[in-house]
Amino acid sequence: MFISTRDDNKDLGVTFQHAILNPNAPQGGLYTFFKLPLFSQEMLQSFQNLSYKQLCERLFSSLNLNLNPNLLQQALQSYDSFDNPTNPAPLHTLSKNLFMLNLYSGPTRAFKDMALQPFGVLLSSFAKTNKTPFMILAATSGDTGPATLQSFANKEYIKVVCLYPSGGTSDVQRLQMTTQESKNCKVIGIKGDFDDAQSALKYLLANKDFIHKLNNLGISLSAANSVNIGRIVFQIVYHFWAYMSAVKNGNITFGEKLSIVVPSGNFGNILGAFFAKKMGLPIHKLVVASNVNTILSDFINTGVYDISFRHLIKSKSPAMDILKSSNVERMLYFYFGAKRTKELMENLSTQGKYSLLDSELALVREDFSAMSCDDTQCLQSIAECFKNGYVLDPHTAIGYYVAKTLQEKGVIDKSIILATAEWSKFAPSVNTALTQGQILESSQNICDEEAIKTICAKANCTISKQITDLFNKDEVQKDVLDVAKLESCIIEWLKTF
Repeated sequence: MFISTRDDNKDLGVTFQHAILNPNAPQGGLYTFFKLPLFSQEMLQSFQNLSYKQLCERLFSSLNLNLNPNLLQQALQSYDSFDNPTNPAPLHTLSKNLFMLNLYSGPTRAFKDMALQPFGVLLSSFAKTNKTPFMILAATSGDTGPATLQSFANKEYIKVVCLYPSGGTSDVQRLQMTTQESKNCKVIGIKGDFDDAQSALKYLLANKDFIHKLNNLGISLSAANSVNIGRIVFQIVYHFWAYMSAVKNGNITFGEKLSIVVPSGNFGNILGAFFAKKMGLPIHKLVVASNVNTILSDFINTGVYDISFRHLIKSKSPAMDILKSSNVERMLYFYFGAKRTKELMENLSTQGKYSLLDSELALVREDFSAMSCDDTQCLQSIAECFKNGYVLDPHTAIGYYVAKTLQEKGVIDKSIILATAEWSKFAPSVNTALTQGQILESSQNICDEEAIKTICAKANCTISKQITDLFNKDEVQKDVLDVAKLESCIIEWLKTF
C-alpha cells in the first residue's frame, strides 16, 4: 500500500501500479510507503550471495509491490546494456576507509539510469496492458532528462515531454536531449532554472484543465521525476548492493556500519539510502553533501528550510543547483506523519520556509549529517583524485570532499561515496580543475568536445561511444519557451499524432 505524505487515511491507499501511473497524491502530497519491512541480520546475510537482479527481486517481494515476476525480470534486463550486466553498480576502493559506488555505467552515463531504465519498462508495460496512452512529464537539471528519453524512446502508448533549464545544463547533457529523434519524445528548454522546471511539472500534474485537455485527446498523465515513487524503489536497491559488495570485497565485516555520502540536490538518491537504513541495513550516517546552494546542508544542520531569501547560484555542479528538494517531504512523513508534513509543506508554499522543533531536528540528526562544498574545493578535489588515478565529475567530487573532511573530523569512519555521473558530462569544469590554474584562461572557454579530448589524452583513457557520437548529431529539438507557453505547446504537439 502506498499513501500520500499529506493524508495517511488507509482508505486512500493505492497499489504500486496506481502510484506509478498516477503520481499526483491526495492533498498535493507524494506517494510513499505505508510501512517498510525490517530485515533481521540473518536475512541481510542471505543477501550476500545474490546477484543484483536477484537482490532487486528479493527486496521488491519484501516491499509487497505485487509485480508480475516476468515483468520485473523484463525490467531488470535493462541492466544488460550497462558496462557490466552482472554488476551495474561496481564498488571501488579510494583508500582504506573510503569507497566509491559507480552508478554511471548505464547508457546515459549518470546514476539516473539505475532507476529510469527499468522504471521505463514497468510504466510502458502498464500503459500497454491497460491500452491507455500516457504522456510522461520529466523535469531535469541535466541527468533525469536524457535517462527518461533513453528509457521511453519509441515505446508504445507513451509520449514523453522533457523540460530542462535552457543554459542550465552542460553541453553534453543538452545534446543528449536535443539530438533525440524519437517521434514520441518532445524536449523543451525553459527560460528559468531547474526549480522553475520542476514547479512547472508539479503545476501541470495537478492542473485539472490541462488533464481534461489530455483526456479529451485520449491521453493520461504521469511523471518520470523522483516525485514518482517508482523511481525511488529502484534507488533503494543499490544501497544494499553497495553494502554487500563492501563485505564481499573485504572492506568491512558483516554487521559493521558504513556511512553513505551522497551529492544531493533533489534528495531522491539519499532518500533511497534512508529507506534502506530503516529496513535494517547497517548504515551509520546518511551524509548530505551540498554544493554552493546549501539549502539541504543548512536544513539538516539547523532544522530550518528557508528559500524565502535565497537565489539559485549557478555552480560547477549544475545538476545540484536546486532549492526546492521534493523528496525531503517523504523523509518528513516517515518521521512526523501526514498532519505535520502537510503543515510544514504548506508553510513552505505560503511563507517560503518552515522550521522543525528542536525535538524533531534531534530525530533527523540521529540519521543525517551534512556539509557543503564550494566550487574551489570541488575543483581541488577533482585534481587530488586525478593524481590517485580517478577522474571525478564535479558532483562526485563534492561527495569526496565532504567525506574526507568529515572523516578527518571524526564525524564518520568507513564510508561509501555515490559517484553520480561520468566526468565526460562536465568536461570543461574537469579540465579547469586539472590545469590547476596553469592555463586557466584558455581552459575556461574550451568546449565540451575539446575538453573531453584533452582529458582523455591526460588520463590515457577513452569514453563511451554514446558520448562521442553526440557531437556528430543534429540538434532537432530546438524549442525554448517561457513557462507560461508550455501548456499550449504540449497540447499542440500531442495533436500532431
